[in-house]
Amino acid sequence: MTNPTALQCTDISALSSSVDALIVISPDFNLVTNDALRDLITAQAQIDKRIGRQVTMLVTESAPGQRLVLAPTGPLNRDYDDVRRYFDAAKSAVMQAKDAGAVNPAVMVLGDDNASYQNALAVAYLGMCQALWQPLEAREHHGAAISLVQSITLIGEVDIDKVNALAIGQFAARDLCGTEPERMAPPKFADYCVSLFENTSVKVDVISDINTIDKDYPMLSTVARASYAVERHHPRVVKLEYTPEGAVERTLLFVGKGLVYDTGGADLKVGGAMAGMSRDKGGAASVAGFMKTIAEQKPAGVKVIAYLAVVRNSIGSDCFVPDEIITSREGVRVRIGNTDAEGRLAMGDLLSEIKDIAKGEVNPVVFTVATLTGHAARAMGPYTALVENGPARQSLVSKAIADAGDLWADGSEISRSRREDYDFVKPHTLADDVLSSNSAPSAVTARGHQFPMAFLAIASGLDKHGLDSDTPIPYVHVDIAGSGVENGNWQSGKPTAASLASIYNAFVGTN
Repeated sequence: MTNPTALQCTDISALSSSVDALIVISPDFNLVTNDALRDLITAQAQIDKRIGRQVTMLVTESAPGQRLVLAPTGPLNRDYDDVRRYFDAAKSAVMQAKDAGAVNPAVMVLGDDNASYQNALAVAYLGMCQALWQPLEAREHHGAAISLVQSITLIGEVDIDKVNALAIGQFAARDLCGTEPERMAPPKFADYCVSLFENTSVKVDVISDINTIDKDYPMLSTVARASYAVERHHPRVVKLEYTPEGAVERTLLFVGKGLVYDTGGADLKVGGAMAGMSRDKGGAASVAGFMKTIAEQKPAGVKVIAYLAVVRNSIGSDCFVPDEIITSREGVRVRIGNTDAEGRLAMGDLLSEIKDIAKGEVNPVVFTVATLTGHAARAMGPYTALVENGPARQSLVSKAIADAGDLWADGSEISRSRREDYDFVKPHTLADDVLSSNSAPSAVTARGHQFPMAFLAIASGLDKHGLDSDTPIPYVHVDIAGSGVENGNWQSGKPTAASLASIYNAFVGTN
C-alpha cells in the first residue's frame, strides 16, 4: 500500500472515465456551479437535513460512479477558522467514498477564495492521505485484504508534483513513527531509511559500530547503554544529505529524535505512561519524511543535511541513572537530572556536529525536531511548539514556519528562549557545566518545553553562536509532542508528520 496518487483535472467535464466518485467540499453547496449537480443537491436537501451539516453520500446518475459525497466545512470566516476545515472535511469524505467502494474518487473544493485557503485543494488531498494511511505492520500482515484507494483526482489549479512529493514524505514519516518498537527497532529504522532513499539524490550513511558511537556521541551512547545487551536494539546514527545542482543559496540542517522506545530508563514510566512510547521517534520520522519530499522534488538552491538519533531508552542493570555526569562531544559536563529526559541527550552530540558543519555552509538554519516534552502538549495542545534563539528570531525563521503552517494545515505556536531557561539548567556544583533536567515531569514544570532548548544550545555549543557571536547561527527547536499524532493519542492515534509541510513550504517550496 502507498498513498493514492494525486491526479489533476481542470473541470468536472474532463474527468477520466476511471473516476468513480465525486467529493465536493464546501461551506455552502449553493456555490456548486454545475447546474445539474446544484439542482440535485438543492432538491435532496429538502428531504435530507444532514446535507450541509455532516458528510453525506447521494446516489445519482449525475456523478461519476453514481457516488456524490458532500462534505461541509462549516463556517470559514470566523477569527479562529483555518484551512484545517478543509483537511478535516476531506478526511471524513474520503472514508465515506472508500466505504462505498470508490477506488478512484475526484475532489473539488469551493469557498476557498480567501488567501488563507489558497492551498485548500492540496490540503484536502493531504487530509485524505492522512485518513487512508494504515500502519506498516497492518499492511504487511493483511496485504491486499486492506482495500485501496488508488488515485484521487484534484479538480482545479494545484502544483501536482509538489503535492505528491509532500504526500510521499508524510507517508514515510507515518511509517517510521507509527510502527511498533520491534518492527522499527533501530537497525530496522535505519534499513527503512536506506531503502527509502535508494536511487535518489539523497546520500545515506548509517553508523552502527558501537565503539564509534561511544567515542563520537557519548550522550547518545549513555541513553543506549542498557540496550547494548540486546543486539537487535543497538543504536544507529543515520546521516542524510542532499546537495542541489548549481549554486547553494540556503542550507537547512536537522537533528531528529528517534527514540524507537522510551521506557523512561531508571526513572521508569509507570501507571500506564509507557504505552505509546514507540512513537517517541516522531521527530526523526518527520525529518526523514522531509528528506523524502526533498528527494522527490530535487529543489534548486537548497542544501539539506539531516542526522537522526535512533536509539532505545531501555531499563536494565547497565542503564544510566540521575546524578551521573557525562562529558558531551562538545566537552560540556552534563549532570543527569532525569533519565526520562533522554531525547535531548540523544540529540545533543549530533547537534554539536551539525553546528560545526553549519559554520561552513551557506546561510545555515539549524533545527532539532522531537517529540520532546509533555509540556509542549499541555501548553500548545495540537500545535507544534517552536522555540527559537536570537538569530532565528531576528531572521523571522519561526514566523515563516508558522505562517506556512497556517496555509498547509500544519499549525505551530512560537516560543522564545529566555534567561530563565538558561538559569534553570545552570550547574549547582563545580563538578558539572549544565543540568539536563529537573526531576519532575515536564508537564508540571514551568517553561517545561522551553528550557530544554537552552540545554541543547549549551550541550552542543550553539550558545556560542547567538546574536553576540561573530558567527551567529539561527536555531529553532521544534517540539511536536502535541502535534505528532492525531488527538494526542500516542498509543493508537495516526502519526501526522507534523512540521514537514510547514518547514518545507517556508524554506523550499513556495506557499
